[in-house]
Amino acid sequence: MPARDRLRGRPVVLNAALTEDLARRAAAGDGAALEELLREVRPEVLRRCGRFLPCREDAEEAAQDVLLQIARKITGFEGRSRFGTWLHTVVANCCRQKYRELRRRAAEQPAAVEPAQQADPRTTSVIAGSRVDLLEALDRLEREHPHLVGPLVYRDICRLEYAEAAERIGIPLGTFKSRLHEARRQVRPWLKDAS
Repeated sequence: MPARDRLRGRPVVLNAALTEDLARRAAAGDGAALEELLREVRPEVLRRCGRFLPCREDAEEAAQDVLLQIARKITGFEGRSRFGTWLHTVVANCCRQKYRELRRRAAEQPAAVEPAQQADPRTTSVIAGSRVDLLEALDRLEREHPHLVGPLVYRDICRLEYAEAAERIGIPLGTFKSRLHEARRQVRPWLKDAS
């Protein structure tokens, strides 16, 4: 079942061949191809950002950051992997950065909240009411075992196939599966503690 463009309610169907062609042309410096690429991927970027940041406003801000990063860094896309795989990396990095920014802002400017209106911090965003337990776990995993973050993000959040995710990280498939297993083992109790 195709995803839905949240802004228009229409199904989002990316034409992979068109997207790959646009990405190659944009990487070569074709400005018109870049503009078309950004229009083509925007709904999918917003959907992917929503996996990390379920609050619509947070996801939209992160999506704008992703589109800006694509525009700035498309010349670094070499075509060794699919554009969609490269896009997963940009989305994951921008969403995690947006979460850190929101958390930092909330710490700097705590708002006075009536005790009866206070949300459960384990299940709501520091800013806008989205789930944060997974983002907190990823943050902790990055501090304690940084080599385990990539496998968990690519497979369990971005939902890449095992082989594609291993290729993206640049490790053998067996190593990828082993790291993913260890990442899940590390994160599982942290998520249970948050619930």
